[in-house]
Amino acid sequence: MSPPTRVQRPPAEALYAEELAQLTRDDQGPVPPGWRLSMKAVLRFIGGGHGIQRKIVCAPSLLERSLVTLASQRALLLVGEPGTAKSLLSELLAAAVCGTSTLTIQGSAATTEDQIKYGWNYALLLNEGPSQRALVPSPLYRALREGKIVRFEELTRCPPEVQDGLLSILSEKLLMVPELADDNAVFAAPGFNLIATANTRDRGVNDMSAALKRRFAFETVFPIADYDEELALVRAELVRLLAHDQLAVTPADDVLEVLVTTFRELRTGTDKEGHAGERLSTAVSTAEAVSVAHAVTLRGHYLRGDAGQPADIVEALAGAAAKDNADDLKKIRRYIEQRASRRKGDHWQAFHAARHLLPE
Repeated sequence: MSPPTRVQRPPAEALYAEELAQLTRDDQGPVPPGWRLSMKAVLRFIGGGHGIQRKIVCAPSLLERSLVTLASQRALLLVGEPGTAKSLLSELLAAAVCGTSTLTIQGSAATTEDQIKYGWNYALLLNEGPSQRALVPSPLYRALREGKIVRFEELTRCPPEVQDGLLSILSEKLLMVPELADDNAVFAAPGFNLIATANTRDRGVNDMSAALKRRFAFETVFPIADYDEELALVRAELVRLLAHDQLAVTPADDVLEVLVTTFRELRTGTDKEGHAGERLSTAVSTAEAVSVAHAVTLRGHYLRGDAGQPADIVEALAGAAAKDNADDLKKIRRYIEQRASRRKGDHWQAFHAARHLLPE
């Protein structure tokens, strides 16, 4: 079966293939062993500049420290609140450093050590016995052999005994396959490394052992601090999503202002004037704001022929922000009644007037 010509979400190396090719042509800096680009070129790819678009909003020092960690062959663990673009950052780093971001392990309570290391084609195993032909390599196995970066999403959602399966691999840069009599060791090729992510809200699910923690350099990814940067990012991502949908729709800036302001103030518990308010228990992240902005715009386009209205945000908030917490729903209602009513502009008044759309 031939691959589809269009996919819902292409990997970073495909989405930004032209930029990566340009950076490769222009790259004059020293390249760490096994890398595709120099550190300066990777920084430019992610942070933007000189004709390359900025792909994530974070401190340049975070990017620099992450790259130095990867070059030093120490594993990298990105931690932070849900929706702070940890997965996106790991994807961009992998795409720029080794050319592929799809060697990924999704951590969960059901993840087993076999899924991390390797499995078997049981038909061949029963017929031929243990052999390279019967072995099914995991993303980690391939990354070791090919000198790539493997991404491990939600590491702390895995059981501790599964997490600790990484200990010898990260220490010795070696994976043993004891079932094979010959050629039973996979040594890490230059460029191999691991980038893991973990949510701070899930830290208590399956905490990492002290031994495993020592094998990672921890970097915290914080929510976007600057309002204008967050607003610009939400708008840029919405434009990209609409282009992917093949929709010639111009985002409604007044709707995005209401959306981003509301999300920020419910996330931090502080308004733009510095007054204290209520903070939601759930994470209302920038990523969630992008999803809501996309949904609001699609609703307006397909159902009314506009680019979305402030009232659409009210309906979206119940599912995006409140989820299953009744107290959060009350906080949202109080926010709209008390804060939005004092804001100037027809868009804010329309947002306030639609408060009845919140479920009781």
